[in-house]
Amino acid sequence: MRKAPVSELDERLSGRRWTVRLDPVGRGGAVVRVSCSRPACAEQRLPSAAAGRAAAVAHLKAHLRAASAPRPGAHCACRAEGCHAHLPDTDRRAPAETWRCGGPVVLAVATDREGRWWQAMECCSRCAAATPGTRTAATSRAPEPRPADRPVPATATAGAGVPQFSHAGTGPAGPAPAGPVPAPRSAPGRRRPRQVKIAQRVIPHTLRPIALRDELVELGNLFRAYQQRDQPDLVLLADLHSRKASAFAAWAETTGDPSLRLDAQRAEQAAATILLQHQQRTGQGASSDTPAVTRLLTRPGQWDCARSVLAHVTETAPLPGPEARLLMVMLTLRAAHTGTGNLVGQDLTGLGLEEPAELVTQLVDSGWLRLPCTIADLLASRPENPTAVTIPSLVPDEDGSGPLAFGRKLRPKLSGWAQRTVSDKKLRKAKAPAATRLLALVLATHSSVDGCLGPDGQGIDLDRLFSWCAIGPGELPPLTDQLTATDWLAEFAVTPTRLTGRLSERVLPLTCPLT
Repeated sequence: MRKAPVSELDERLSGRRWTVRLDPVGRGGAVVRVSCSRPACAEQRLPSAAAGRAAAVAHLKAHLRAASAPRPGAHCACRAEGCHAHLPDTDRRAPAETWRCGGPVVLAVATDREGRWWQAMECCSRCAAATPGTRTAATSRAPEPRPADRPVPATATAGAGVPQFSHAGTGPAGPAPAGPVPAPRSAPGRRRPRQVKIAQRVIPHTLRPIALRDELVELGNLFRAYQQRDQPDLVLLADLHSRKASAFAAWAETTGDPSLRLDAQRAEQAAATILLQHQQRTGQGASSDTPAVTRLLTRPGQWDCARSVLAHVTETAPLPGPEARLLMVMLTLRAAHTGTGNLVGQDLTGLGLEEPAELVTQLVDSGWLRLPCTIADLLASRPENPTAVTIPSLVPDEDGSGPLAFGRKLRPKLSGWAQRTVSDKKLRKAKAPAATRLLALVLATHSSVDGCLGPDGQGIDLDRLFSWCAIGPGELPPLTDQLTATDWLAEFAVTPTRLTGRLSERVLPLTCPLT
């Protein structure tokens, strides 16, 4: 590449260049550093890569807004580095064709595909068109024509007042070249803009306002980067879907496309669902100030299975009353997978039953339960020699399916959770009856993440509550009073149709929130 004479470059302005970089801070952390090549710009530190990219783009845009239009008298900043971004490899044996800058001076913006640096520079239009990933932000004005009757100053022939590049032929005359002078290479054809997608939709290159298009392009890149993560970040994903909902709503408003509005609604629903899933996993409420709760059952699927056991026992119970209902729930959880489960005498005597032997006899007589021994032997059995009991209605069919659809690994978790709940220390100390313990179990499975009773804290329907607990309207007040005395209920209120209130903080680890 022919370099212009030293006197020519000294008389012209050097092309401006701004480079903004995004680098990690340390190892193993999410904190990133945003730095600018301008000495006056201070370094920034952001908590995440997404926040760092947003800050870097905003910083570069601030430079572009503050900068004036490209200066026609500036020489190509790309040439200062030898046009290395678009020249062919000079190490090959075949000689590379000489590159010649040309065209008006433009303000070009370039970035890498990984989103690690952004650069704005004054360069010629040919270098801007030949550099991958570069867009033109502004173009310099053409010099005003001189009047025909005014003589051209001698200095104009030297290129001091108009932009000149390495291919210009002006300068002091010298000896004629030995061979023919090569003709200037034609400018490369204009390339079609690369298609950028988000959610399988192509973002039009002509979409306006530009800020909306930049937001959609950035979101598409962030979603693709999220898919490459080793570990999920539900807070980040919820934020991306929330931004996508706002961007798609603005896109639909601009173009009038109803399908974009539907996509915006789906993105908003996805953001709410993902955020709720994060709250359920961490035990946090809607407010970020709510402390995390570590629950015995950690996943929404496990909570749904616990509620399915209560519903199954309610539908198939052969005996009335809360004592029989509580005993059937605990036995069902022992035999849910294969129809057979192990019992010891303490499992029956620790439930607050008045006559456990009588209840077991009634269940055996009704055909709901089968025993391999006498009831006395069952009550006398110990952990080192448990008794295997069978519930015929839970025995799987020939195809292996049963009435309760959960596996052998989940069954002991559910059984342990129920045993911890009905054997709560304060319930045992108060010698709470079976009806109180069953109500505690039902309330634990029908509360929100923060412990409010019912879906969204709206309370539990009394008819359904009486059905689950096998009690009548007159039996509810003393039970709720006892749960309040044992610090299960922090507050409650009984209306003609609903039971409202909130569970105490100490029992939140035993809850199965409604989703």
